[in-house]
Order: sequence, then structure tokens, then C-alpha cells
Amino acid sequence: MPSIYIILPGLGTSISMFVSGLSGSYLSEKAEQKKGKAKMAMAMAITDEPDEINNEVDILTQKEELEKAMLKTVDLDKKFRKVKKKKKIKTLHDKAESFARIFVAFINGVAPLLGGLIPLIPYFFFPNANLITFFMSFITIFMCIIILGIYIGHISKESIIKHILEMLFAFAITIIIVLLVLG
Repeated sequence: MPSIYIILPGLGTSISMFVSGLSGSYLSEKAEQKKGKAKMAMAMAITDEPDEINNEVDILTQKEELEKAMLKTVDLDKKFRKVKKKKKIKTLHDKAESFARIFVAFINGVAPLLGGLIPLIPYFFFPNANLITFFMSFITIFMCIIILGIYIGHISKESIIKHILEMLFAFAITIIIVLLVLG
């Protein structure tokens, strides 16, 4: 079988996981940060509502108060109902949150992309895929799992062997699930 039959679906899957991880992470981080800011604003008594005050309702309330004071109706054009958003001044905290959101999204996109591309490496060197190419791909994945276990053990300053075994256990569980699903 030509290796391209394995490379193309692998590339397509890796790219889709990249886009999914990137966009999903970015949007969830953005929502989480917005929620955190709203909670902080409430805690600091900056706003009375969990969400930003609805400007249109606020203007209508002001219109009603103005009509009561003037004893006549006031006609507001639609363009006056919409309050222009104030230009936000980005603080250092806002810039840090923005950077963190983008960085986390990038990592959550690149990790599955690399995870999908690394097993394809042997297929780029052989025009026809066979059992040897499959075993080379499997060994490449196996080595990456061991390196990841070493890295995690080193970062956590815990037993490297323990983390290698944990990673290999997760790898084995994944293989078992795939074999059960695919038969």
C-alpha cells in the first residue's frame, strides 16, 4: 500500500485537531477570564450585576426619568440609544491575560498536531507502507512516551521510573481501547 494513503488522513486529522484545540481552548479561556473579571468586579462592588449593565435598558430608564422631570415625552433616535463602547485601556493584567489565553490556545493546538505528525515520520521515508513501517512508527511513539515520562518526572522532581510507567500504562490502555473498538 502506498504510504500516501496513511500520510494524508494522518495530516488531515492532525490539522483538524490543531484547529479544534486552538479555537476551543482560546474560546473557553476567553469565557473563563471574562467570568473571572465579572466576579472580581462584583466582589469589588464595581458593578451590581454579574454581567455588564445593559446600556439600552439603562438609557430607557434615564429617558423615563427625564420625561417625568420635563412633564413631556422625549423622543430618542436609535443612534442615541446605542451607547458607544468606552475605549478600554489595557492594563498590564489585561495584557498578561491576553498573552496567556493565546499561549495556552497555541499549546493546546500544537500538542495534538505534533502527536499526530510524529507517528507519520517513518511513512515519509518509505514509499510503500508495510509491517516494518508500522513497527517503526510504533517504536517512534513508544520512544516519545518514554521521553515524556522522563520529562514529567524531571519537572515534578519525582521518580522518573514511576512517571515512565504511568505513561506506558496510559499508552497500553489506549492500545487496548483502540483494539476493542476496531476489533
